[in-house]
Amino acid sequence: MALPKVAVVGYPNVGKSTLVNRLSDTREAVVHEQAGVTRDRKEIETEWNGRHFLLVDTGGVDLTERDDIARAVQEQARRALAESDVAILVVDARAGLRPGDEELADELRRGAIPVLLAANKIDTAASIPDSADFWALGLGEPIAVSAAQGLGTGDLLDRVTENLEHFEPSEEEEPIRVAVIGRPNVGKSSLVNRFLGEDRVIVSEVAGTTRDSIDTRVEVDDKPLVLVDTAGLRRRTKVAGTIDYYAQIRSEQAAERADVAIVVADASEGVTSEDLRVAELAMKSGSATILVLNKWDISEADLEYEKARIAQKLRLRPKVMTASAKTGRNVKRLMVEAIELGERAATRIPTAELNRFLSDVQAARQPPQRSGRRLRMYYMTQFETRPPRFSIQVNDRGLLTREYGYFVENRLRERYGMDGVPLVIDFKGRDERGSRRER
Repeated sequence: MALPKVAVVGYPNVGKSTLVNRLSDTREAVVHEQAGVTRDRKEIETEWNGRHFLLVDTGGVDLTERDDIARAVQEQARRALAESDVAILVVDARAGLRPGDEELADELRRGAIPVLLAANKIDTAASIPDSADFWALGLGEPIAVSAAQGLGTGDLLDRVTENLEHFEPSEEEEPIRVAVIGRPNVGKSSLVNRFLGEDRVIVSEVAGTTRDSIDTRVEVDDKPLVLVDTAGLRRRTKVAGTIDYYAQIRSEQAAERADVAIVVADASEGVTSEDLRVAELAMKSGSATILVLNKWDISEADLEYEKARIAQKLRLRPKVMTASAKTGRNVKRLMVEAIELGERAATRIPTAELNRFLSDVQAARQPPQRSGRRLRMYYMTQFETRPPRFSIQVNDRGLLTREYGYFVENRLRERYGMDGVPLVIDFKGRDERGSRRER
């Protein structure tokens, strides 16, 4: 469903992300006492009185700042406003009216969408008069709210939905969620921007620029897709106690929610042990996985060697692709492949077809035997998707060997194009609860 957007903007450290979390009843937006934590624009779906919409959290805008990151944050906020149907300007009632508020208000007054003024940090009823100063911004009545305590947020949501009454949502199929994950500075954000054809997320040579998982809804060949850019994944022990720790948690959660994970490696460095660790994390979370060697335009890596090494190290045998965010090489193909993989992970294979597959497997390689008894596989069915889960009835699961279980799994991948898709296969004896093989 295409939803209306509500952009939440304001000066740094006025509590925008805290307010977004309060309004959406989530903890999706990263909150920290340090100013400037939010940099990209992040969309979070919420609902109020039966009306669904997207809240767009943005970085703090100080129009007097001129460094590269500050200007990129300002541009992200402007783009959020250009794409939105309503804007909420958040101000700090505790700090009082500041020049930065006036500059933002002036820009919003000249815009084409309705603007609501939220005077935040009104934590008690006695502080409500503090919001009166903001009438001077010329945006109408300030709505006194407390993102921390929840005071006034219902009134703010009422005003938001009043401004969205004219919006008629359109129906669309459920999108496939594709998370772009990897080590810091391997080019994740550059790949996302290249595919989208715009600077949707901030790119910098400084590692750690992305601090949150950023969702962008797009269509690829008329198929809806949610593309998720994430912060670079490090070992948790290396980021404990820092802002990067929260970014790490968000990235891991993005992988857990994704249907497909695109694991990005730096082709100029080859696939490192950390890249393999990130791929394992994605697979264990249940995501279908593709590994892409980015920066292929400057690489001298041996692709066949890298493919063989990955196949040896990763049981899911993810497809390995090359791409260049700089030149655009293979970027569109990568996204098409991700959608196809997501669809395969959601496919239910008919029982009759699976039983033909089971017959072919036993004909190709005789099942193992022990003490004169041979393993026999009678029946196979699928009962879950994303990830696919299968049940195979056998005469005695104690006769199953690890090697033969892998053989069945690999043949299943080959037959149905499921390389990179986590599979769960339960081998069940006739009178037993079963043995699960999960990869």
